[in-house]
Amino acid sequence: MNTMEREVVFETHGLSKVYHMGEVQVHALRGVDLSLYAGELVVLLGPSGSGKSTLLNILGGLDTATAGQVLYRGEDLTRADDRALTEYRRYFVGFVFQFYNLIPSLTARENVAIVTEIARKPMTPEDALELVDLTDRLDHFPAQLSGGQQQRVAIARAIAKRPAVLLCDEPTGALDSKTGVIVLEALERVNRELGTTTVIITHNVAQSEMAERIVFLSDGEVTEIRRNARKKPARELIW
Repeated sequence: MNTMEREVVFETHGLSKVYHMGEVQVHALRGVDLSLYAGELVVLLGPSGSGKSTLLNILGGLDTATAGQVLYRGEDLTRADDRALTEYRRYFVGFVFQFYNLIPSLTARENVAIVTEIARKPMTPEDALELVDLTDRLDHFPAQLSGGQQQRVAIARAIAKRPAVLLCDEPTGALDSKTGVIVLEALERVNRELGTTTVIITHNVAQSEMAERIVFLSDGEVTEIRRNARKKPARELIW
């Protein structure tokens, strides 16, 4: 199904973000216009400082725009108050970051259960961990897991509430390439089996080959949007 036939999940219009660092103004985003569609896997590609994380944080309701508009399924997030943004993050968005942020004193199962207890229609922690191929690590603590396994627990935690959107900021940034591929395979499987709109930030060009579309950012602007003629399976990626 091409994007024209899909529901639009996100629309941004003239999205800008300015940070004030003392007397200096830092323009993190400069008038970004972008649409993201239901069920697609998109890579945001660009160097450090290009605005990728700022864009992702605004889409996820973690940050607010200075100017412009961001719509989630037609709802204007730029007009949402703190309570509405909290509900939006809780029920509709899953986050995966470069560092796993697991609670050391809890097992893999318990780390995931924290999210399922506040979700509306969660999957069980066991089902979420099975989706990232960690059924044999349910009762292991983070210190007993490799970096890649910890990141997959973080992915399971993010998807256990069945979010409509999964936002991933450099999810393989702390991992070697072999382990990174395993993590990307987990994200690929979530996107395929749950139909979760998945956005992955990276500065790694090779990883963009697994996306349907690549959004290139530079100096706070979208410079190009490219569609891959063929989505390469994560297991075939080399970097």
